[in-house]
Amino acid sequence: MALTESTMLSLGTTAPPFTLPDTEGKSVSLNDAKGAKATLVMFICNHCPYVKHVAPQLAQLGKDYTDKGVGFIAISSNDAANYPDDSPAKMKEEKASRGYTFPYLHDESQAVAKAYTAACTPDFFLFDGDLKLVYRGQLDETRPSRISSGVYDHTNKPTGKDLRAAIDAVLTGQPVTSEQRPSIGCNIKWKAGNEPAY
Repeated sequence: MALTESTMLSLGTTAPPFTLPDTEGKSVSLNDAKGAKATLVMFICNHCPYVKHVAPQLAQLGKDYTDKGVGFIAISSNDAANYPDDSPAKMKEEKASRGYTFPYLHDESQAVAKAYTAACTPDFFLFDGDLKLVYRGQLDETRPSRISSGVYDHTNKPTGKDLRAAIDAVLTGQPVTSEQRPSIGCNIKWKAGNEPAY
């Protein structure tokens, strides 16, 4: 596992469009899932300990904000051939077990991750009602603690305070703070020869 930070895409960037298959085999586009007031695009996966750390909070975010006009889209761009825990079948299981109420999409070509300059899991991109980027970075300051190889302590529970503050600002018409810290997690598992330059 290579610990990787967000690239911190430029604020004001327009959300790159995409259409990807969800866990039910249906095609879902950015326009299908966007919210009236804000849209959160999340690059996650199933097996990363950093995603496992925040997964309960991601499920709660969807439950707390979907009815307030926020659209949520989760995307897995990992190489499923070499990381079978991130296969579409496993994604379907993960969505059900976590209680995700939002689409969980598979970016097999990894083109969408590249369009967003996504680098790690989890990586968050919050857009306003005009699909302009207003926040990118961490959910909050919590991280899992590594005990030993493959074993992590998740007792430091995330609150999602940084991302929640950004969402709340958008919903109330306030400016989102420019003090944004990168998310940190496992690197996206790129297919051989498909690694981005960033």
